[in-house]
Amino acid sequence: MTTAHEHLTDLHSSDHDRQNKAFHFFTQPTPQPVDWAYQVWDDLRATLKTGDNRQRAIAAQALCALAASDPENRMGKDLGALLAVTKDERFVTARHCMQSLWKVGVAGESQRKALVTGLIQRFKECASEKNCTLIRFDILECLRHIYDVTPDENLRTTATQLIALEPDRKYQKKYTTLWRK
Repeated sequence: MTTAHEHLTDLHSSDHDRQNKAFHFFTQPTPQPVDWAYQVWDDLRATLKTGDNRQRAIAAQALCALAASDPENRMGKDLGALLAVTKDERFVTARHCMQSLWKVGVAGESQRKALVTGLIQRFKECASEKNCTLIRFDILECLRHIYDVTPDENLRTTATQLIALEPDRKYQKKYTTLWRK
């Protein structure tokens, strides 16, 4: 059986097949928290800054997935590093991270509150970015995923308030479709 450390080696490899193997290992859904999360946590967090764009994306998605295996609440101090990846120079890397952040939001109440605060800030600050409308869509979709798992009406209220900040009616309408379900 392959260990978490062996998958870290695969992640840091330049071979895309090995990186894919690591991605699938770290992000596979598990019914119970995994006992090896902290064996790889610090390395994954470091890879958010030191890896190539593909490694950064995989590390971000892996940390999001491991939020459910974080009884020490390390995510409390590492969420900022994940939110920083949503501003990655490579938009595809940023987007992969953004689309996985909902997993942090369903890991616990404190994680959810911190994430929602970070997403609100990110929604507001992305107005001048090239891909602002996609970023905003992903943020609202992230909130929707969290809402679907933990039906907290505050999430719907937050999403409605963020949608109202969008000056373009066309995009307001598009964003609203996420919340009609």
